[in-house]
Amino acid sequence: MERREFIKAVAAVAAVHGIPATTGEEKKGNAVTTVPWYRRTYRWAQTNITEIDPARYDIVWWRQHWKRTQIQGVIINAGGIFAYYPSKFPLQYRPPALGDRDLYGELARAAHDDGLVVLARMDSNRAHEAFHQAHPDWFAVDAGGKPYRAGELYVSCINSPYYEEYLPDVLREIIERSHPEGITDNSWSGLDRGSICYCEHCARRFRERTGKPLPKGRDWNDPAYRQWIQWGYARRLEIWDLNNRVTKAAGGPDCLWLGMNSGSISGQCRSFRDCKEICARTEIIMLDHQSRSDGEGFQHNALTGKLIHGLLGWDKLIPESMPMYQMGRPTFRLASKPEPEARMWMLAGFAGGIQPWWHHISAYHEDRRMYRTAEPILRWHKANEQYLVNRRPIANVGVVWSQQNTDFYGRDNPEELVEQPWRGFTQALIRARIPYLPVHVDHIEREGPNLAVLILPNLAALSDGQVAAVRCFVERGGALIATGQTSLCNEWGDPRPDFALADLFGVTGGKRVAGFQPAIRGRDALDTSDRRISEPRHTYLRLTPELRGRVYGPRTGDEPPITAERHPVLAGFDETDILPFGGTLEALTVNEKAKVMLTFIPPFPMYPPETAWMREPRTNIPGLVLNESSQSRVAYLPADIDRRFAIDNLPDHGDLLANLVRWAAKGNLPLEVTGRGLIDCELYQQPGRVILHLVNLTSAGTWRAPVHELIPVGPLQVKVCVPQGIQPKMLKMLVSQENRAIAAADGWVQFEVKSVLDHEVIVVES
Repeated sequence: MERREFIKAVAAVAAVHGIPATTGEEKKGNAVTTVPWYRRTYRWAQTNITEIDPARYDIVWWRQHWKRTQIQGVIINAGGIFAYYPSKFPLQYRPPALGDRDLYGELARAAHDDGLVVLARMDSNRAHEAFHQAHPDWFAVDAGGKPYRAGELYVSCINSPYYEEYLPDVLREIIERSHPEGITDNSWSGLDRGSICYCEHCARRFRERTGKPLPKGRDWNDPAYRQWIQWGYARRLEIWDLNNRVTKAAGGPDCLWLGMNSGSISGQCRSFRDCKEICARTEIIMLDHQSRSDGEGFQHNALTGKLIHGLLGWDKLIPESMPMYQMGRPTFRLASKPEPEARMWMLAGFAGGIQPWWHHISAYHEDRRMYRTAEPILRWHKANEQYLVNRRPIANVGVVWSQQNTDFYGRDNPEELVEQPWRGFTQALIRARIPYLPVHVDHIEREGPNLAVLILPNLAALSDGQVAAVRCFVERGGALIATGQTSLCNEWGDPRPDFALADLFGVTGGKRVAGFQPAIRGRDALDTSDRRISEPRHTYLRLTPELRGRVYGPRTGDEPPITAERHPVLAGFDETDILPFGGTLEALTVNEKAKVMLTFIPPFPMYPPETAWMREPRTNIPGLVLNESSQSRVAYLPADIDRRFAIDNLPDHGDLLANLVRWAAKGNLPLEVTGRGLIDCELYQQPGRVILHLVNLTSAGTWRAPVHELIPVGPLQVKVCVPQGIQPKMLKMLVSQENRAIAAADGWVQFEVKSVLDHEVIVVES
C-alpha cells in the first residue's frame, strides 16, 4: 500500500471509531484541526540497537512487525553513548560495525514513510575514554578527584559544558538531519543522589547558589546537604527546560524533549527527578518502568498510571516501555519473558491509563517467542482504544503521597519508612476492590471536593501549609485515616514536639525526646528510650470489647464480661479478641473523647513452645484510635498495620484496613464486586458511559514473578454506582465480546461476569 493510501485507510478507521486520525487531522463540524502527535500516538515500539546490529538489521522485517503490532510511533537509537548516524562530532562514539552507514536515518525515514511518529533516543550521561581524555573537566569526580565510572564508561557532570553546550549541539544535529517528532533520553539526569560530584563546575555553582562549599558527605542534618538535594532537583529541571528550548527552536513547537522517567517514587528521588514539576512541564510522559517486584505485583503498574495521570492530567498519554525479554529478577536481555508475565504487566498498565510500548534489546534474536507476545495485545488495544484514553477515574478515596516525604523522612531507608506503608494500604484497597486515587500532598485542596476519604500512610514529613490543607479537608466534612508518624515531622523530616494533627487524631505524643530520629528501631528488642516502641515480632493487638466469653471454645471462668457490641471497624473479628501484630507503634496519650479500638500486647517468648504465654496480657498503649464527631470521622493507627500488611500479607491486617475505609466513607463507595479471586478493579467515566477494568491478579505467580500460567476466576457479581447524567441502556464486555441490555435501579447497575482469565473491560453506556 502506498503511503497516501495507507493514511487514507487509517483516517477512515479512525472516523469509524470516533478517534483522532494518525495523520493528526480531526474534523470538528466544518473545521479541520491538527491533533499533535503526543495526543494521538497510542502504541509504540522500540528495538534497542546493539553495537553489532548495523551489520544485521533487517529493516524490511521490522517494518512488517511494526504493521502487525499496530504501532503508531517508534523510538530509535540516535546518539549519546553510541551514535548510529554519521555525526559531525568526532567524540560521539560510532560502533565499528556501523562503518559509514546512517542506520538511525534509514530507520527514521522508513518509519516516517509508514506514517509513524519518530522519537530519537539518546543515552547521554556517559561517554567513552577518548571523550574523557579530551574533556576531563566535563565529567563527575569524587572528593579525591577520581572520575566516577559506570563500567568502562565515564559519567558526565550535569553542571558541565557537556550538558549545556555539547548535548544541545547533538540534539540540533539529529533534528536537522532526520526531523524526528521529539527526543527522548534514557539516562538524562546524571549522577544519582548516592554520589556527590566535586568537579570545579559543581563547586563553583553550588557556592554561587548557597554561599557554602559542597557537603563533605551524606548527612541529612547538615543544612548544606539539604540544600544540595534541592539544588540537584532544580538543576535537573533546568536541563529539562534547556533541552526543550533547543528542540523546539530546531524542530518547531511540537518537537519535544522528553527524557524518560521511572514509575518508582524512590527511584525518582534517587535521580533528582521531581515528578510533579516534570509533569507540569510536559505534554507526555515516556515511562521507563519495565517490571514488577514480588512485593508490588502487577497492580503496581495500574497504580503508577493513576499516580502520574493525577499530576499530568487524564487527557494526556503515558507510554510505558514494556520489555518482551526477561526483565526483572533475574534479567536475561536476549531471552523471551514468559508470555503470561509480559501480558499481565501490559494489561495492568492499561487499567491505569498507560499506553503500550513494546521493547526489544537487539535487532536479532535466537529466542523468537518474544516476537509473538505483543501482537494480540496491541491489536486488542487498537480495537478498543476509544475506551482506554481520555477518561476520568471514579473514586472517592485518596491515598496521599509526596517525594518530600520520601526524601526527607525516608532519607536512606525509604523502603521501610515510606514505601511499605503506602504499599500495604494500597494493596488492602485492591484486595477489598475499593477504587482509589493517588493524591499528591500539594493537590489535597484541588482533589478534596471529589473525595470522601483521605488516607495518609506514614506521611511524617508535612509542611505547615500541607497540614492546613488536611485540616481544611476534614473541616469540610471529609474523613481522614492516618498511620504511624504522620505529621510528626516538618518538611525537612525534623521532629515536631507533637503531631501537627494531634487534635484530629485525638492523641498527644508527649514532649520532643532528645536525639529522636524518624527511623524504625531495631526489631529484636523492646526499646522504650523514646516514644517509639520497636519491632519485636511476637506481639499482638487486643480488640475492644472482648467477646470470647460468648464464642465457642474452652472456659476458665474469668473471661471478661461482654459490655457492648464491637465497632464496625472490627467487623469480621467476632471470634477473636486478639490480632497478630509484630510491628511498631507510638506510645501516646489518648484524649477523653476519642475511642481506643485496639491496644498493644507486649512481646513474650516464642521458643520453646512451653514459654509462649502472655506475660502482660493488657496495656493501655493504643493501636487504633477513632475520633468521631457529627461533622467528620478520623481514624489514627499508631500501630503500623499498613507496613505489616506489605511485609507479612496477613489477611487480618488487610481486612482491618479495608474496614477503616468503609467506615470512614460511611459505606459510600461507587463499586461492589463479589466473588473469588484477587482482582484489581479500576473504574472510569467518559461522556455517556462508565468503564470498568477487572484485572485478574490470581495466578501461580501472584507474589513471585514470573507467572507461568493464568488461572480464571468467576463468576463475579458487580454493582456500579452510575454518575448523574448517564442513563444505562447497553453493557459491552470488550474481552469476552458479550453485549446485553441493561438498566439502572436507584442509581446502580448490577450484572454478572461469568469468567475472567487475564482481564475484562466492561462498558456501561447510554
